Amino acid sequence: MSDRTPALDAVHGMLTLLFAVVALHVLWHGVRSPGAGRRDRVDLVLHLAMAAAMAAMPWSPGPPLAGRAATVFFTAAALWFLLTARTAVVFADRLTPAVGMGTMAWMSRPPSGAATVSAAAQETAVAAGVPAAHHTAAHGHAADASTTATLATVVLTVYLLGCALRSLTRPMPALRTATDLAHRAAATNPYGHVRDGAMALGTAVMLLLPH
Repeated sequence: MSDRTPALDAVHGMLTLLFAVVALHVLWHGVRSPGAGRRDRVDLVLHLAMAAAMAAMPWSPGPPLAGRAATVFFTAAALWFLLTARTAVVFADRLTPAVGMGTMAWMSRPPSGAATVSAAAQETAVAAGVPAAHHTAAHGHAADASTTATLATVVLTVYLLGCALRSLTRPMPALRTATDLAHRAAATNPYGHVRDGAMALGTAVMLLLPH
């Protein structure tokens, strides 16, 4: 790809290592939980699929894992996390992985042909006698699409960074006092929270990088 640099490759390498470690932890957790219920097993498979896809994304020779199939798969995964929540508390806990899956669907979506209007295409259209007003409309649509994409990226990035900060600081007694049962359990077994926080952080960074 033309925008690759050694520094960018180094960042991508670190992200790939991060996502590979996350995938290995998901596998390890699955092996240690043979009696997990159907929902938990599906959750683990989806987490593993996303971690593997994110690890491979920077090195894709073309548009990274883009295509309708990937978009549909991760959109369905996001809906799975939301629709299988039985209570409001469970829904809140499953919102972060749902947003992560939705972010993956957003990054893997095929580029819209209407989003960019090249100078050569403009010249060809002018030569063909297309009215100038049509060019203005095309530019307007492209600008709207670009603004919407930027806004969605910013919102997703901010949310994921907030989730990462919460997850990565939650099990640390020095940063958050473990005064209730949930926090004490997190402090004694922080790996799940660390994994989720690392995944959210890596996904947020991937949103901001060219890939």
